[in-house]
Amino acid sequence: MTAGAALGPAGLPFSGVSSELANRIFRINLGEGLSERQAAILWQIRFPRVVLGALVGGTLALCGAAYQGVFRNPLADPYLLGVASGAGLGATLAIVYGPDSSSWPVGALPVFAFAGALIAVMAAWVVAKGAGPGKNTAILILAGVAVAAFLNAIQTYVQQRQTDSLRSVYAWILGRLSTSGWYEVWLVLPYVVVASVVILLHRRLLDVLSVGEEEASSLGVRTERVRATVIIAATLGTAAVVAVSGLIGFVGIIVPHAIRLAVSTSYKVVLPLSALFGAAFLVLADIAARTVASPAELPIGVITAFFGAPFFVVVLLTSRKGTI
Repeated sequence: MTAGAALGPAGLPFSGVSSELANRIFRINLGEGLSERQAAILWQIRFPRVVLGALVGGTLALCGAAYQGVFRNPLADPYLLGVASGAGLGATLAIVYGPDSSSWPVGALPVFAFAGALIAVMAAWVVAKGAGPGKNTAILILAGVAVAAFLNAIQTYVQQRQTDSLRSVYAWILGRLSTSGWYEVWLVLPYVVVASVVILLHRRLLDVLSVGEEEASSLGVRTERVRATVIIAATLGTAAVVAVSGLIGFVGIIVPHAIRLAVSTSYKVVLPLSALFGAAFLVLADIAARTVASPAELPIGVITAFFGAPFFVVVLLTSRKGTI
């Protein structure tokens, strides 16, 4: 996080940033800190961006691992069940038709994106319940795909009708942390804490669920309740961070698989380490987004896709061979 706060177009001295953070956070005096102007850049612009990036990355990775455990599918990620499409449509409607939100306690865009994500998940759940007994996770996945396709079609129609807003919509779709501040951090933090606590409390049950539906039921696990609780918590966390950061893909696939391959397959290990390394991964990706084309800035979703797309192909091929 120190590197993330120090690096960027307006470079800050690494030692000064370390001293400033140690003094202000841990009350440890490590010597001379930053000038008044540099401290303002650190605390008002750079550090809230780093903190938000860590929250977003950790939540996306944790929720990705949770989805993969619930669905027993290595290709599942937080954008399953139409979460991304619902949030994308909500954000598009806020950008194109959004009301004056100056008197709102929060901006219109995060509210619309959050509502769109939750409505999409509820729609997928209702469709799956109507199409089958609800015990087959494949039905729920297919329902999510259908809902996502429908919402994407509506989003495309709205964009074509309002071409003046295309630039703003695409900037959000590609992911962004450039407009982050402490307001976004405090806005998303309660949802992240609640979702993370619920998911981590179910880590042992996800291990039991991984042996199979019938085996888990025979051990006394109420599989449907566990699955519904984890899905709701993961969707809540995902929708919250997507609402403030836009669509940042592949974090939920890359990080849990790396942990699973390098450390352990037990969810008691995968879940907490995914949150930790997901936070670090997105902070590093944000550093790359700020510095690769400096002084211009790349959308962070471009950086994660650059690494995530090849990784997804590797996961797909190894899954077919039964090695994951």
